[in-house]
Formats: sequence, C-alpha cells, structure tokens
Amino acid sequence: MSSATNSNKPATPLLRYEDFSISFGSGRREKFAVSHLDLEIGVGERVALVGESGSGKTLTALAPLRLEPEGAKTSGRILWSGNQASATPVDLLTLPIQDIRDIRGREIAMVFQEPMTALNPLFTVGNQIVEAVQVYQPLISKADCMSAAIDLLKKTGIPEPEKRFHSYPHQLSGGQRQRAMIAMALACKPRLLIADEPTTALDVSLRLQILDLLKELQEESKDHGGMAILLITHDLNLVKHFAQRVAVLNQGNLMEVGSTKQVFNHPENAYTKALVNSEPVRGLAPVMPLAPVLLKVDNLSVSYPGTESAAWFKKPARNLVLRKVGFELKQGQTIGVIGESGSGKTTLGMAVLGLLGDSSAEITGDVDVLGNDWQKLKPAERRAMRSSLQVIFQDPFGSLSPRMNVLQIVSEGLDVHFPKLSMAERESRVLDILREVGIDRSALMRYPHEFSGGQRQRIAIARALILKPQILVLDEPTSALDVSIQKQVLALLTELQKKYNLAYLMISHDLAVIRAMSHEVIVLKAGRVVEFGDTETLIKHPRQTYTKELFTAAELT
Repeated sequence: MSSATNSNKPATPLLRYEDFSISFGSGRREKFAVSHLDLEIGVGERVALVGESGSGKTLTALAPLRLEPEGAKTSGRILWSGNQASATPVDLLTLPIQDIRDIRGREIAMVFQEPMTALNPLFTVGNQIVEAVQVYQPLISKADCMSAAIDLLKKTGIPEPEKRFHSYPHQLSGGQRQRAMIAMALACKPRLLIADEPTTALDVSLRLQILDLLKELQEESKDHGGMAILLITHDLNLVKHFAQRVAVLNQGNLMEVGSTKQVFNHPENAYTKALVNSEPVRGLAPVMPLAPVLLKVDNLSVSYPGTESAAWFKKPARNLVLRKVGFELKQGQTIGVIGESGSGKTTLGMAVLGLLGDSSAEITGDVDVLGNDWQKLKPAERRAMRSSLQVIFQDPFGSLSPRMNVLQIVSEGLDVHFPKLSMAERESRVLDILREVGIDRSALMRYPHEFSGGQRQRIAIARALILKPQILVLDEPTSALDVSIQKQVLALLTELQKKYNLAYLMISHDLAVIRAMSHEVIVLKAGRVVEFGDTETLIKHPRQTYTKELFTAAELT
C-alpha cells in the first residue's frame, strides 16, 4: 500500500478508522476492497472521501452503520465517540447489531446517492420523515411529529412544505427528493451525516444549493454539539467548494489525506496529482467553412397536456416544454445544450431523434435530418434513416441489455439494417469497431455486468458507431463516470469525431464537458433559448444573468 500523508488530524475525533479492512472471498481468492485504512473525522468537521469507482469509498461509508454487502469480511476497528454520555469510544465493528440499530439515524445518518430508490414510493414524503422521528422519539405526539417534519421540509428549502408533506416521491423533482432525504436524515439531529454522492444526478446550480444547505444545517447544529459530515463524491469541484479536509482512496488504499487547499494545490501522491489534473481537455478540430448542414431545427415547440383541470367547455392549457427552438448542426461540429433540470434538454434530444411521436406530446416546427423532414417521413422511411442518426445514453448499464453479450449488443443494429451480412462479416465488423473504442476481442462473449462503467460506455459508443452514423446525440454521456474515466471517454469521442467527421448534439449539465467538447452552445431555460453562440466567447462574456449564474456555479468563469 502506498503510504498516505495523514496531516491536519482533527483535535477531537468523532469517528476513527484504525487499520480497517474489508475483503471478499477467502484464501487465494480473497480480495481486499479496503485495505488497512486509518482515517479520522472530527467533531463538526467536513471531510470528503474521493476516488474512482471501485476505490472503496462507499464501502468505507457503509461500514460504520454495518450496511456492508453480504459476504464482506471486516477487520480492524471503527471507533465512535458520538455518545456523549460515554467517556470512552465504542468499536462499531464489535457492537451488537441491536446497539447499531440505535445508532443508525439517531447518531449517524446517511443520505444515499439515488433518492428514488432510497425513498419508499408507497408512502408520502411527510409520512416517511414522521416515521423517522417516531422510531427514535416515541414519546412525541403525532401532531408534533408532523409539525417537526413540515419544519424540516421548510428548513431544507422545499417550496410549499405543507403541500409537499402529502406528496409522493415521484411527484417531486430530483432536487426536491434529495432535500426530502436530507430532511429525513436530519430528523433525529445526528452527530455525523454520511452523504454518498448526494448530488450526482443534479445540475450544477442544484449541486451547490444542496451543499450550501448542508453547510447551513451544520452551522445550526452547533447548538447541540455540532454535526460532522463525511461527503463521498467524485466531483472535485464540489470538494473544493465544500470540504475542509480531503482523503484520497485508490483501489482500497488511502493515498493521501490533508486540508483541501493542500491536496488540490500541492498533491504529494502521483495518483492524487492525476486525479486533480483530470479535467476534460479541449482538443476540437475547427468546423470547415463549407461543411454541409446535417441537422436543421426550426421553430421547434413541444407541449404536453396540462395537469390542471379546466372548465367543461374549455380545453385544458397545454404545458410547453420547448418554445420555438432553432439551430443548424454542421458536419464535424458539436453543439452543446445546457440548462437546469426541467429546461427541456432531454425533450430536445428526443424530438431530434423522433422518439416523441407516439406519446401525448404535440410537436410543431421542423426537424430536418440529412435533407429530409423528420416529421413527414413514413415509419419505414424513418426506420431506414436511423442508421445515420444514433444516440448514446447517460447510463450505459441501463441502456445495455443484461441478457446479451457484447457481440450481440454491438451487432444488433447490423441485424436490423444489414440483414444480409454473414455471421463472419458481422463478427469482423464488431471486432473492428471494438478495436476503435479500445475494447479487446476477449470481451465478445462477456456481459455488461462484467465491465467497468467506462468500458460499458465504450461498448455503447461501439454499438452506435458500427452503423457509420453521421449524427450522434450524446445525452449526458459521461455524467455517471469518474473524472479520470470521463476524460478518457471524451478524448475518444473527440478522436472519433475527427476521424469520421461526425456531428454531435451533446446534452449535459456538466459545463466543463460542454467547454471541452462543443464548438457552439445553446443555453436553455424553461424551454426557451436564452443564449446561443461560440463556446469560448459565451463562457468568457455571457450576456444573460441566467447564463452567468450557470457558469459561476460551475466555476468556469
């Protein structure tokens, strides 16, 4: 194990890992996910645990609450000093599980990465917060619990908390669900809050709002001893904004620990240096002046039926998601689309792909693909053109069939568009395109779950490119990846664009990615184009207040 620099130890440790390890398997097959970790979190301190996927961050965070996966073996000690009635710390790894249940929520609370899977869809948000309070404070009346829950929703910044108390998780936005989870975690005023990737699915402005909220709530907690926060994340910009100390993990080994300023400005470990310097690099080729226009969107509007009931003699007002959007995408060009959640980014991508026609969406305006009016094409004609217009989705694990191996996944498009190819020809084409994206032929018979996130995204890219498309819609293609893997995938996309003269429509809420990849940027707000222009010019000299706020939140200006 690389020796870690463990400086700036807290004066009053609240949680202390001593020679802590987690392993799976036994004998020769034993594999250590976390190896001999020594780390301290002080009272009222904010510590960030960073590293790539598979580094052991989440396992380290789950261990104090004894939530590690079945089959995991732990060793060493995790000492907890949260019980102020006890003068000596307790070892959480040897504590009876009944005592651990008393600590969960009351002393150590957790905010999980995906609130839709962590919240119960069958109960209202308010009832779930009330339940958390009642479990640990059974003497409080139900009316007082409801009042406390509404107060927590209000404190976490949810609008109309009395109304949202009765809402189910699916009726809230992503940011509101995450705030509701924070409210639930804080219901019993814990001494330590563990936040596992709490902002991954949120846009940049919401990310900063959530972390600012956690800071505010931490300040308020000083009245009852002060709450410490352990943040698990791969977003280094957020770490700079939020954490006081940073611990860097790599393949279960603690590489470096120090103050945030020290680790980012003067990293000592080679791995930390690589992580800190893993921002996407802009390496775009200029667009040729006479390059043909491959995609033309003119006055595109998309609306859905309104949810509010109207009078019987009136049609209900429709909800406009896109409002007269227009742009031209040339061969070899990348246009980035940015905006907050609900701005219409994904709707624009789906409209361009022609995937809204069978829904309740009402589409007006023109989408011209390779000189053809997309809206007027017959289904058979549109199907034939799909080989020229492909998409790469946000979550490669969700977009790849778990029942198909790599050969079947990548060759599926060939079966549809080139059915006369022999088995040998299909396999040869699959091997060629896998080589292009950096995947070895040994992957042919393997399944998606056997690959890392970055490898799965490379397979998704291969599946799209095997049909030799001219236009690719990239819907958050790297948001689920670590910064170093993200950099590799973006470099691959840039290289492929130069080689095949591809046109990209890139949808993202990561402005560093947009800056690295886009020739021009569309800024969307509430379905309207707020600004549109050259990427570098727009970033350096944004004209609209909304654009300035987006770039400030991403720390790009």
